[in-house]
Amino acid sequence: MTFEYKVIPSPTRGLKAKGVKGPDGRFAHALEHQMNMLAAEGWEFVRAETLPNEERSGLTGSATTYRSVLVFRRNKTDEVAVFHPERIPATSRAVPATPPVVTPEADMPVSDQEADAPAANDEYEEMSEEVSATEVSVSPPSDRP
Repeated sequence: MTFEYKVIPSPTRGLKAKGVKGPDGRFAHALEHQMNMLAAEGWEFVRAETLPNEERSGLTGSATTYRSVLVFRRNKTDEVAVFHPERIPATSRAVPATPPVVTPEADMPVSDQEADAPAANDEYEEMSEEVSATEVSVSPPSDRP
């Protein structure tokens, strides 16, 4: 198992609360409050540490101070374990089937105007054949100067 860690500074002042008396009780209440807040988010308390911290003091000097911190951890696998991809089997074709070709029936005219339309088209075709036949006759080029 892998863990992720969170380090926070230890409280420096106590919290006032009903029934808590004295500076020691207030400090313990502040510590308890911080620990409960992080536990609600899934963090587990590991330990409290006092570590040295070197700080600048003045223009050229430095001083070592000691800081108290609280160390918490939680499982890192909780977030990864949520996602489980599953393969979905294909139940239908990827390409849609072509629709059947529907042809209108020639015996059934829809309206009177559409019934007259084929006759008009036949007359037009006859006229265009006559015109194209007369236009096709081309005389050969003459040898005139």
